Amino acid sequence: MKEPIPEHWDLEIKPQNHLFELHLADVWRYRDLLGLLVRRDFVSFYKQTILGPLWFFIQPLFTTIIYTFIFGNLAGISTDGLPQPLFYMAGITAWNYFADCLNKTSTVFRDNAGIFGKVYFPRLIMPLSIVVSNLVRFGIQMLLFVLLLAYYYFTNSSFSPSVYILLFPVLVVLMALQGLGLGLIITALTTKYRDLAFLVTFGVQLLMYATTVIYPLSTAITKYPEYAWIIEYNPMTPIIEGFRLGFLGQGSFSWASLGYVTLVTFSLAFFGLIIFNKVEKTFVDTV
Repeated sequence: MKEPIPEHWDLEIKPQNHLFELHLADVWRYRDLLGLLVRRDFVSFYKQTILGPLWFFIQPLFTTIIYTFIFGNLAGISTDGLPQPLFYMAGITAWNYFADCLNKTSTVFRDNAGIFGKVYFPRLIMPLSIVVSNLVRFGIQMLLFVLLLAYYYFTNSSFSPSVYILLFPVLVVLMALQGLGLGLIITALTTKYRDLAFLVTFGVQLLMYATTVIYPLSTAITKYPEYAWIIEYNPMTPIIEGFRLGFLGQGSFSWASLGYVTLVTFSLAFFGLIIFNKVEKTFVDTV
């Protein structure tokens, strides 16, 4: 009688594992699935729409026009001498990427409960696909911003890009990790507390007003020094200020603020991964 041939498995799924086992190697092995999910998010979001991907341009463009009219002209809020459309579009472009990553990641468990309960794959793939697909949208909106920047550069000499533009990739990574980390924490909590999903929707909108999207940090410090610390310690504020300083040459930015943001961002991303890793084992029983 022949001895049974030993079985070799590419992957072994266990019911329990260590809290700090994040299975990042599995995420790399499933990178093809990540690409498919990114393509699905990009295609399905604007499927059966008349204008399709043109909405990527329309949203920031119309938002910039409205902000310029209301905050720039009616309210007369300072833009540090920068052209108002450029000032607002810089803040809108950066903020939209962070907000989209946070909003969509915060409902990952709820939105994908069906597929999570039937098919195995590293659950972290899903929020990562959201961050990457939003990066594509961010890139398209950046193209619009660069076109507007080029127009004002050749018709208006009141600004000029600075060497801090080299920090742009770092700022994008920090925005992505902030949105991902906060989103992972919130989606883990929403498996038990559904109310958080509604809180996030308008909470992100309110948070925008505590960030320097529609006003510069210098104006907040000058006019409201007693409340300016709230805006200064907002981890998105140094990112947007650094974004403007790099592309427009104006912004309240320092290396200390960048260090602070980096520490906060990686802390959020780390704790988000840990909490997500713990909750993913049992969330199907509560969703």
